[in-house]
Amino acid sequence: MAVFNSGKNAAFNPQEINIINAGTSITGDLNSEGDLRIDGNVKGSVSVKSKLVLGPSSKVEGDIKAQNCDISGTINGNIVVSELLTVKATAKVNGDISSSKLLIEAGAEFNGKSSMDLNKSISNGAQRPSNPLDVKPAVTQL
Repeated sequence: MAVFNSGKNAAFNPQEINIINAGTSITGDLNSEGDLRIDGNVKGSVSVKSKLVLGPSSKVEGDIKAQNCDISGTINGNIVVSELLTVKATAKVNGDISSSKLLIEAGAEFNGKSSMDLNKSISNGAQRPSNPLDVKPAVTQL
């Protein structure tokens, strides 16, 4: 069994996950059609058409663009996520964030500006409140 498929007939499989393990350093831009997990170091922009996961040992110096993203490591750059961005408690983010949905866990470090695109939510069928004060909290206390 070959480790690498050098045939040009290799079809893209969106179910497969690309992994950059800890101890691996890449200089240059990364583009992926499928899911990508980074546990190593990347100096350059990262663009993922699906889900990007930055593990706790990951360090990215560059901008990130993805459909969905979970960050547990360190990033120095701007982040644009079209759907859900989750910043885990171990994350350190230095840069601006633009996302439709944003979740920042307690303990995470975030230095930058955050903006949310309400127009994307509206185009997906959600109703925009006429008065911002009409927004109900997601968690209620007992």
